[in-house]
Amino acid sequence: MESLKNKILTEGVVREGNILKVDKFLNHQMDIKFFNEIGKEFKERFKDHKIDKILTIEASGIAIAGIAAQYFDYVPVVFAKKTDSLNIDSELYTSKVHSFTKKKDYTVMASKNFIKKGENILIIDDFLANGCAALGLIDIIKQGEANVVGVGIVIEKGFQPGRKVLEEKDIKVESLAIIEKMDAGKIYFK
Repeated sequence: MESLKNKILTEGVVREGNILKVDKFLNHQMDIKFFNEIGKEFKERFKDHKIDKILTIEASGIAIAGIAAQYFDYVPVVFAKKTDSLNIDSELYTSKVHSFTKKKDYTVMASKNFIKKGENILIIDDFLANGCAALGLIDIIKQGEANVVGVGIVIEKGFQPGRKVLEEKDIKVESLAIIEKMDAGKIYFK
């Protein structure tokens, strides 16, 4: 997606430790008009699949998934929560997830009321690095005996093993921009 690559190059900042800061448009301040382009592109890439629901993870994936859902006939969006609260259901699917950027482990959870047997579920998230978040969401979908249609990623760090890990599990991965390397503050795309 050329417009995404251009946005990353003009508004993204490379930080130490292979961290790409794209908070000007993606995961702090959100460019909703641009999110619509992202949603249309995800629809194009998964147009041959029946999608009953979109699953993402708290927090950055929520807005992207919500905007994308309108292009999949307004299917429901479920997000796996990272923190427990008094108003979450007690019947949950849970999975352990390691956050690359926060260097922290989370137990993510989704209500059993929202992941149903036989549903076709598309995972959408902002980044793919090591694949931990996607694997946790796949685990939740499988616990609910639903079907993983694929994983839609806005930005993939192609120099990290996430794609390989998912493809080894026979999961379709569609990334809108794949970064080959980040070196001395510069970004190179595949």
